[in-house]
Amino acid sequence: MSTAADDVLRYGIIGTGMMGLEHIRNLLEMPHAEVVAICDTNQKSLRRAAELFPDRNVPQYSDYRDVLALEEIDVLVIATPNFTHVDIVLDALDTPCHMLVEKPLCTTVSDCIRVIEKEAKVAFADRVVWVGLEYRYMPVTAELLHRVASKDVGDIKMISIREHRFPFLKKVEDWNRFNVNTGGTLVEKCCHFFDLMCIAADSEPERVFASGAQSVNHLNENYGGLVPDILDNAFVVVDFKNGVRAHLDLCMFAEASKNEQEICVVGDLGKVEALVSESLIRVGIRSQGIGAFDEYVVSDESPYSGFHHGSSYLEHVRLQNAIRSRRKPDVSMLDGLRSVAIGVAAQLSIAQNRVVSISEVMGA
Repeated sequence: MSTAADDVLRYGIIGTGMMGLEHIRNLLEMPHAEVVAICDTNQKSLRRAAELFPDRNVPQYSDYRDVLALEEIDVLVIATPNFTHVDIVLDALDTPCHMLVEKPLCTTVSDCIRVIEKEAKVAFADRVVWVGLEYRYMPVTAELLHRVASKDVGDIKMISIREHRFPFLKKVEDWNRFNVNTGGTLVEKCCHFFDLMCIAADSEPERVFASGAQSVNHLNENYGGLVPDILDNAFVVVDFKNGVRAHLDLCMFAEASKNEQEICVVGDLGKVEALVSESLIRVGIRSQGIGAFDEYVVSDESPYSGFHHGSSYLEHVRLQNAIRSRRKPDVSMLDGLRSVAIGVAAQLSIAQNRVVSISEVMGA
């Protein structure tokens, strides 16, 4: 397999929906990367992906197993619907390919554990398995996490994340309208934010309490007699083992907002905020007095910004660096499991109106 610094890494893309196309567009901007196979069960999606290669015919497949059988592939990108991840990843782990698995790793904790156990059992040397929690690489969010890790605002005590955004987009065969396919909104969408909480808290989550509902979106939609059941708003409180307390405020019918995401981390010395749409960092230090703060814009220098402010491009850069240097992934399957476990606990908390411990959903 290609791993030297100047070798071309050859990619197979499994799933050519919205995120599959996003990955392809990023890879087309990268030196020493080549997409050598694309795969999707939906022919329209596959044709759309093929159009991104006007100068060459990239082999197309409708069965992911045919892609897994190709010896020339170095890296797999798995960007299929959430509920399909577990079977594809389990099969892909039998190959020596590196892989990037889109978030969430799986829709259930038990399936996440299954793929982690399979990877440990197979144990290909230096193989990198990376989970696509790319929000940590948004330039302004990465800057916030750097300021937190540098102790600029002291020991962290509280984390607050607000995402006020547009409703879920339509996807092929409307798979993302149902909890059974997505894992639920707080797994599907919010695993990103739970991942950021874990990084900023620098601790393991302990318990979750949540309140949420489906209040506005998708209420009048009907798919073969089935009405969507995905939440469109929620509050989620996560307590960490080191005493850090985190909060998520999600609203998916608030697209008329200046900033889609606002992240605030408060320590005993001050607080740092990231305003994602404005790409603005704001830092207030308590010793400077009431109302004092500094703010600055963080630029996105990625060749392709795409859907997530350049974070997917930076994610691929980091993944390739890990492969070439034979080091562990920045975003491991354990990170993927942790973010899913918090989401599953939050969904259960809403359903049963109670505090849910992480150990409970982990089966401990």
